[in-house]
Amino acid sequence: MSKKMLATFIGFLAILMWALLAFFTVSTGKIPPFQLTAMTFLVGSSMGLVSWIFRPGGIKALRQPPMVWITGIGGLFGYHYFYFTALRNAPAVEAGLIAYLWPLLIVLFSALLPGEKLRWYHICGALLGLAGCVLIVTGGNQISLKTEYIPGYLAALVCALTWSGYSVISRKYAAVPTDTVVVFCFVTAVLSAICHFALEDTVMPSGNIEWMAVLALGLMPVGAAFYVWDHGVKHGDIQLLGAASYAAPLLSTAVLIAAGIAEPTWVVGVAAMLITIGAILASKSMLFKNGQGSGDQSGAASSKLSN
Repeated sequence: MSKKMLATFIGFLAILMWALLAFFTVSTGKIPPFQLTAMTFLVGSSMGLVSWIFRPGGIKALRQPPMVWITGIGGLFGYHYFYFTALRNAPAVEAGLIAYLWPLLIVLFSALLPGEKLRWYHICGALLGLAGCVLIVTGGNQISLKTEYIPGYLAALVCALTWSGYSVISRKYAAVPTDTVVVFCFVTAVLSAICHFALEDTVMPSGNIEWMAVLALGLMPVGAAFYVWDHGVKHGDIQLLGAASYAAPLLSTAVLIAAGIAEPTWVVGVAAMLITIGAILASKSMLFKNGQGSGDQSGAASSKLSN
């Protein structure tokens, strides 16, 4: 297996962990969003800090140019800030759909990266995934955009641009170690705590189950997921990761169905088909190498594959 393919699979682990986000969030009870973000990112950053104890050299990751910190902290905190702002100012379904344009934007923006070329199958795969995402989020029902919710819609769009921009720009800093994500998470926790005290009332977890859900969120969807995503977008197939990200809402729905929180419907089946076909199409260059050797799968080499 090439290094690029391995990095792509590592990045895909983030998508699998994000599929647990809804289930664990529901299990945390009535904790306000910014408070929950602060608590879980504190857990996520603590996990990274523990790794520094066993790898003392990890602290060298702090020696980075300002743009690295602006990109990382802006990406993690900015995404959550604008997402919650969107939900406060627009209906959840419409805001969620606009915010979930980020996988498609990653695929499109990746064409700006050195050594990357945007192929027709990348775009088609991402669009099929988006169609599946729309079905999952709307339940097959019609949606309508209203002018009074424009501030919320704009916040959701900025949310999508923030995360896609962070993911693509991270590729530019491929040499920056993933240890920096520890700081991104910690600062995000601090900024989220400030927003919480300014905008929300504190609600502590009630009982062991809610505390365990907070811990699980911090360890996986709001912790390890950001570390493996960082490695994946820096060293893997970023276009495939972008298109495959539409599997997250489908897998999330499957988890809720398995837990008895949601019901299986025809919509889920159709969405699964669209997202699966889209992911396979987007991974065309990786699955079918047209006779290319598997020894060197660098970005420059893969960009030379024909349509």
